[in-house]
Amino acid sequence: MPLSVRLAALLPSARVVASSNSVTGETRVAVPAAHLLQTLTLLRKHTGREFSQLRAITAIDNPERNRRFEVVYLLLSPSTGQRIAVSVHVSEGTPLPSATGIYSSAGWYERETWDRFGILFTGHPDLRRMLTDYGFKGHPLRKDFPVTGYVEVRYDDVRKRILYEGVSLAQEFRLFTLDQPWS
Repeated sequence: MPLSVRLAALLPSARVVASSNSVTGETRVAVPAAHLLQTLTLLRKHTGREFSQLRAITAIDNPERNRRFEVVYLLLSPSTGQRIAVSVHVSEGTPLPSATGIYSSAGWYERETWDRFGILFTGHPDLRRMLTDYGFKGHPLRKDFPVTGYVEVRYDDVRKRILYEGVSLAQEFRLFTLDQPWS
């Protein structure tokens, strides 16, 4: 019995899609946030394939949707080599339960997802910034975050300290023509 058919029977609240890619054979499972931990526990312990490795947690931001973020958990079964992607759609400000009790590696990935996208994980033992500065405002992988950021950080040799200044985009005016672009 294919994995997608078996998972559809085990997870009635989930939407299971088998991959058309025969090389990776990845199966995608979309679950409601309320069933996330149950689904991850089932996949880790009870499927007969034991998806015991959490390879990554990431997010996709689409500000036009009502539930803005799609959080994706990428799992691997070392015994069979099969991969599965579990996705959850959440709106901005809606926390997800932490998966650190199921996968110990989830701690790092959840911190990274919170730092980059601003998605909160309830029950996480150490949810703090790890890739951006502690005083950093915003979350840089959100689509509405400005490309230049809000603050410029630089080291001042005269003052011998790090300075935080507002971003200034001073650039001389350039005139390009199609006739002679390099002159």
